Order: sequence, then C-alpha cells, then structure tokens
Amino acid sequence: MLALAGFRRSLAAPVWVGGRAMPRKGKGAGKEPAGPSTAAGPVAAAGDGCVRVTVRAKPGSRCSAVTDVTAEAVGVAIAAPPSEGEANAELCRYLSKVLEVKKSEVTLEKGGKSRDKVVKILISMTPEEILEKLKKEASS
Repeated sequence: MLALAGFRRSLAAPVWVGGRAMPRKGKGAGKEPAGPSTAAGPVAAAGDGCVRVTVRAKPGSRCSAVTDVTAEAVGVAIAAPPSEGEANAELCRYLSKVLEVKKSEVTLEKGGKSRDKVVKILISMTPEEILEKLKKEASS
C-alpha cells in the first residue's frame, strides 16, 4: 500500500519540462478568465475593425423587417424562402439598406444553413451606432 501512496503523490505533482511546470489536464484546464467584452448585446466589435451582428433569421416572411432586438440576437424577418441561399442574400441586402452601407460591406460570416447567423459589417462603425439603427428600424 505504501508504494501506491508514493505513486499517487507523484501523479499529483506538476510535470517539469524545460524548467517550467506543464499544466495538468482536467476540468479547469483551458479555461481562461473572461476579459472585458466589447459586446453591446447582439452587436460586438471585431478585432479587425469590423463589427459582428448576431441575427436570428425568420425566412419566408411577407416582407423583410427587423422584428426585435434582444440581448442575444437581432430578430430579422426575411422575405425570401430558405432555399439555395436566397434568404442569406436577402438578409445581407436588407441589413445593408437598414445600416446605410454598400451591399458588399455586409457579409455572412457564420450560419449559412442555420437560423442563428453572424453577419460581419466591414465598414468602421461603432457597435452603438449599428445597434441604434437596428432598434430604430425595429420600432418603426
């Protein structure tokens, strides 16, 4: 039994490689403290000078409109069927009209086949300006 106790102790000790201790794998490994977020709800500033907008798409609507702005996502009704990327193209076209930017400056970053999407705005606007325009469109 004493041999096993010494073995367990050696497992609990950190592994030294090149003069530094290597981290152990486990539940706490890989978790880093969350830094200050640049997110203002569903709109966040990207590190490359762009802005990302989290969108909850509702395709097949009668007309395109911003339905709601929540803490998680911007709800957008899309007047296009969800087939062959038509709704994604209409989403980018509609958001470019609402945000008053060129169509080429609004791209779909994630969620090509999902209702939850991330749209990247390639122009240098603040997240607050974009959020204000989206809320204004939602209220009208």
